[in-house]
Amino acid sequence: MLASLHIRDFAIVRRLDLEFRDGLTVLTGETGAGKSILIDALTLLLGARAETGVVRADCPQAEISASFTLAPGDDAAIWLAGEELAGDDPRECILRRVIYADRPTRGFINGRPVPMAQMRLLGDQLVDVHGQHEHQSLLKRETQRQILDDFAGAGDAAGEIAASFHQLRELEARLDALKTQSADRDARQELLRFQADELEALGLEPGENSRLEEEHARLAHASELIEGLQSTASDLYDRDEGAASSILNQATARLEQLTDYDPALAGIAALVQEAAIRVDEAAGQLHQQLDRIELDPGRLAWLEERLGLIHGLTRKHQAEADELPPLLERLRVELEDLDDADNNLERLASDLAAVRTRYFEQARALSAQRRSAATTLSDQVGKRMAELGMPGGQFQVAVEPLPEDQPTRYGLDRIEFQVSANPGQPLRPLTRVASGGELSRISLAVQVIIAAIGRIPTLIFDEVDVGIGGRVAEIVGQRLRGLGSSRQVLCITHLAQVAAQGTWHLAVRKQDQPELSVSISELDDPGQVEEIARMIGGVTITEQTRAHARDMLTRAGGN
Repeated sequence: MLASLHIRDFAIVRRLDLEFRDGLTVLTGETGAGKSILIDALTLLLGARAETGVVRADCPQAEISASFTLAPGDDAAIWLAGEELAGDDPRECILRRVIYADRPTRGFINGRPVPMAQMRLLGDQLVDVHGQHEHQSLLKRETQRQILDDFAGAGDAAGEIAASFHQLRELEARLDALKTQSADRDARQELLRFQADELEALGLEPGENSRLEEEHARLAHASELIEGLQSTASDLYDRDEGAASSILNQATARLEQLTDYDPALAGIAALVQEAAIRVDEAAGQLHQQLDRIELDPGRLAWLEERLGLIHGLTRKHQAEADELPPLLERLRVELEDLDDADNNLERLASDLAAVRTRYFEQARALSAQRRSAATTLSDQVGKRMAELGMPGGQFQVAVEPLPEDQPTRYGLDRIEFQVSANPGQPLRPLTRVASGGELSRISLAVQVIIAAIGRIPTLIFDEVDVGIGGRVAEIVGQRLRGLGSSRQVLCITHLAQVAAQGTWHLAVRKQDQPELSVSISELDDPGQVEEIARMIGGVTITEQTRAHARDMLTRAGGN
């Protein structure tokens, strides 16, 4: 869930520092107060395209950062670990984006710079914004398929199909390669055997190349090392006259004599004595190092020959030294296939037929599971749409078969969410729903149904209350509050009925003194009453509107 958000010099915001909690948080404010700035900042943080115009006037850059709390099984936590981007505390993720006025933007995940593509991949698993079409994960085919599979309890089946599909493609590739190579089998076998023999004769061990290069560098410069170390040891200690150790000892003795006349010199004498001790220690370590260095022309010649063989084969195969052992294993596998090509062709064809049979059995079973779940999900979402102000609207999860000669890692179905928001209108793909308010309410209907299995921990609803009011608005608020019991929900709203349902209430204010800016503050109970009253009564707030506001808040708290 989103724990905190920090915004600097973004649009008309000078500085905003917000803390968030679980449950339903509502954001309210007068029209034009800047409520959308929070959404804009978050979507940019999560990888949306940034324009330089979002940087506050007269500022060199804008900065947005957020902290997210993760559970061990969250998709985001698993993704971070897989990408080696997890922080010191795996339960926390910190995103940061800097937008410059005169150069490209930069993004960071847990302090590490990353491309925007990775910010988007992670952002899709942290926050889902419902309102603006381009930011909704629900509009993506893969999300719709994932929702249906989760609703159907088919996650394991989908994983098994993906594994079978991967095996299918691997066997097809091996079979195709073996058939292609059969035409020039003898020549290929001879080449492979020669290359494998070379690599086997080399017998390269993991990490050997680095160790040999380090030893070679030491032996190749042994004379210089010995000469330099001997000279330095002489300067420090071994020279009969003028060695640093001797000079320092003499200076120490002189200063100790002079302390009889000036006691303040005792500290200086101690420092010089300490320097003499350090010099003696350094000289001792130099002698130890000299004892370990020896001139060994025979070993040096062997190293040069060995490294020459390794480097020659890395150039020949256009590979790094550490890649040679895996390359040898691949050559052996291919050579074994060719050595027994006829039997291998028969065996691979048999294996491929078995895997293909298993894949299609799994895919057909999953298709049946999906179609059954699609009917139930369609019916439940349709009922929720009706109570959210779209009576007569229809929702359908279309499960269309793909050609069996075009298997995919997701099975043999094309999943698409289709909707008709008004009676008499034909079903259309969800991506073509024009109204932001309708799309937000459809998204809310879906999220309410899948609340217990939803994967994205933080949901943001904008425009969810456009074109509604009265009883429907109150139901929308209740559904948002209910959704907040299992997910973190943020909602920007213009309606008192929705705002009254908030567990937490943030008020957005635009101010022009001492400069134009936006502030967001959490309201206490009296402040919440005043804000709800403002939303009910407009310019003039009376005791009657305050009483109405208190009643709405009391009833919402009892839901």
